[in-house]
Amino acid sequence: MNWDDCRYFLTVAEAGSLSAAARRLGQSHSTILRRLDKLEEALATRLFERFQSGYVLTAAGEELLGLLAPVGEGMEDAERRMSGRDSELQGSIRVTTTDTLLHTLLLPALAAFRRAHPGIRLQVTVDNSFLNLSRRDADVALRPSNTPPENLVGRKLGSLKTAPYASKAYLQRARGEGRQDQDWPAHDWVAPDEALAHLRQARWLREHVPAEKHVASVDSLLGMASAVEAGMGAGMLLGLLADGRPELVQLAPSDPALDTEVWILTHPDLRRVNRIRSLTEFLHASLSGHPAFTGSA
Repeated sequence: MNWDDCRYFLTVAEAGSLSAAARRLGQSHSTILRRLDKLEEALATRLFERFQSGYVLTAAGEELLGLLAPVGEGMEDAERRMSGRDSELQGSIRVTTTDTLLHTLLLPALAAFRRAHPGIRLQVTVDNSFLNLSRRDADVALRPSNTPPENLVGRKLGSLKTAPYASKAYLQRARGEGRQDQDWPAHDWVAPDEALAHLRQARWLREHVPAEKHVASVDSLLGMASAVEAGMGAGMLLGLLADGRPELVQLAPSDPALDTEVWILTHPDLRRVNRIRSLTEFLHASLSGHPAFTGSA
């Protein structure tokens, strides 16, 4: 027997007529009749007596109904359970991001997503280079990039500003030595190291400050902000990292040419997976209005 044929049989038995069963199933009379004929042929027995007033089960039909009704209920229950399981979201999601975005943007949003979907298990990898989403090193990436990889799909959250900052303690010393706040070559600088040499703020520093004034280099933007806060020198920092530190002073307005875009990215094969789509949509709704992004309220 074919289960679909049995399902048609159960519906006709419950509805009492071909017309009522057709309305329930959204099928034509001829389709339902063909299914019933196929089932009767497979069992080599007549299951219904056909009357003008409706369909009445034969003794064999009554016996089959008794056998199949619990199965039908079980199938419906399984469908409801699995549909509910999917809507509640289950399983693991591997997320990759940078240390900068993890602490300042992502963690509160991930915590809120987990509260809404307790069946999800998050695996977070902090890496300042792009993991290969094509090899499924991660499912979702939150990345600062003005040129995201073309083989990934996603949405832009916004752009982060960059500006020169220094600590109050450092500025007090520098001013005491007669240095002007915006005399860039006169200051000591905390620079991005070679791992971050591709960044626009690294290029700005190379163009405006002699190499001998690069007194320290750090391989993460978060580390740079901490070094500047400690008084090691001035630094071109993300406002996202600097504006919440009361010890730091912004020395000049941010330059739009140094803005960094932030993207939520995933592999094209994963964008229709319910839990992946739900997370990316949640992150976009939660983070796109963050005040650190230029143009946000």
